[in-house]
Amino acid sequence: MTRRIPGPTDHVVVVGAGLAGLATTLHLLGAGRRVTLLERADHPGGRAGRLDLRTEHGDYLVDPGPTVLTMPSLLDEALAAVGEKAADRLDLVELDPAYRTHFADGSTIDVHTDAAAMEAEVRRVCGPGAADGYRTLRRWLTDLYRAEIDSFIGANMDSPFNLVGPDLARLAALGGFGRLGPQVASMVSDERLQRIFSFQALYAGIPPHRALGAYGVIAYMDTIGGVHFPRGGMRQVGAALADAATAAGSEIVYDRTVTGLERRGGRVVAVRHRATGDPADPTERLECDAIVLTPELPVVHELLGRAPRRPIRLRYSPSAVVLHAGLSSPHPEAAHHTISFGRAWRSTFREIITDGRLMSDPSLLITRPTATDPGLAPPGRDLAFVLAPCPNTERGPIDWARVGPAYRDELLAELDRRAHPGLTGLAGDIEISRLVTPADWAAQGMAAGTPFSVAHTFAQTGPFRPRNLVRGLENAVLAGCGTTPGVGIPPVLISGRLAAQRICGPSRARARGRRVPTTG
Repeated sequence: MTRRIPGPTDHVVVVGAGLAGLATTLHLLGAGRRVTLLERADHPGGRAGRLDLRTEHGDYLVDPGPTVLTMPSLLDEALAAVGEKAADRLDLVELDPAYRTHFADGSTIDVHTDAAAMEAEVRRVCGPGAADGYRTLRRWLTDLYRAEIDSFIGANMDSPFNLVGPDLARLAALGGFGRLGPQVASMVSDERLQRIFSFQALYAGIPPHRALGAYGVIAYMDTIGGVHFPRGGMRQVGAALADAATAAGSEIVYDRTVTGLERRGGRVVAVRHRATGDPADPTERLECDAIVLTPELPVVHELLGRAPRRPIRLRYSPSAVVLHAGLSSPHPEAAHHTISFGRAWRSTFREIITDGRLMSDPSLLITRPTATDPGLAPPGRDLAFVLAPCPNTERGPIDWARVGPAYRDELLAELDRRAHPGLTGLAGDIEISRLVTPADWAAQGMAAGTPFSVAHTFAQTGPFRPRNLVRGLENAVLAGCGTTPGVGIPPVLISGRLAAQRICGPSRARARGRRVPTTG
């Protein structure tokens, strides 16, 4: 039995209308709580917010945060708490291929989530032996997911002893405590496939050859669970959750920055807040029975007046340089998501994680959301997003004001050299752009200048990750990517449920019969 906060919990204040805060709110509403949500921006979504690049030809509707949406069943789970479902508020398109991958040898592999289609693609490009290995790998990833999703990823943990049980033995037998890279390589010898089914570890802040095998679950979410996109852009996810919360009775107050917490007898009894960006605005006081904090960990620690003591300081994930580009002409040959792998592999992780340097031979994620929703750009135009992993500001103190524009040009030139269909000539087609660097992430309050938060090292995973309970405050709970279970849209949505369970206990509204795709 995991710990719940004691005492009254009738009125809960949730700080932050990102996806974690919104999921928390929906689960709390479903449990009969009154919820007030305070958000510093003028819109919901948090990282999955909105950026409009305006031109004389019309607006480019940019997703400034995550562009890969997996496990939409978790949206259904949150909405089910208030009697709704995602299909009523979102038009979700499953992408096929989920990714198009290009390699330095000139080969291309489309990543399909359908087992038969992917097996045929692997057979076509890599040969029949690789297709056999893919079937084995797919079964392994599915078994990993089944062993982890409820007992580890989707559970509150009060101590390492919560790990002990049949699922722990099952996970160990599957090789979940070995290394991801070697595990994948034991099933598929083709290095291209090894990259496709292990690069996701970088989302967790660890190179694939050092990541625990358990992190193969992220590859499961991408390559088997399926990648989706909401028409209208990722901003629609936050809007849908916020609209459902409001319809169910929550009050969401935008443009409010929380400035302090009032405490009495080890409990937070009120939240102080004022208009965002206006220090002269009178501070208002909002009483509460419990509070859920979802901002970045440094912001949370400032509000609490202290950071929890840890034997080793927190280590943060690598960051990213992102170019958002409105293009004056369409590039129809480009897929929705493209991964351009450089020739180098292991050395690139050492450069950005250990050495604090830019990748000398970068692997890039290129997203063209207009492949699925042309309405995100003005008529006859296109929208592209180029992401290059890079050191965070702690590991690599780079002068981004000086280096950023030059690195942007270098990345575009590199895409021209690689000559992927639909991804050449971007520089000449850019009519408006926005470059985001670690310095910009840091200016938004993100620790170490990274949007990927605390890395998923062994010492920062599961019961060792910053807890969602606050020592010394019996009615304060955390949610978001800095706490359990971790980084990415699925873990953040789960974190909202886990936070609500700390207040209300397990919900009776859990989505029933979560679909686990078959191995084919």
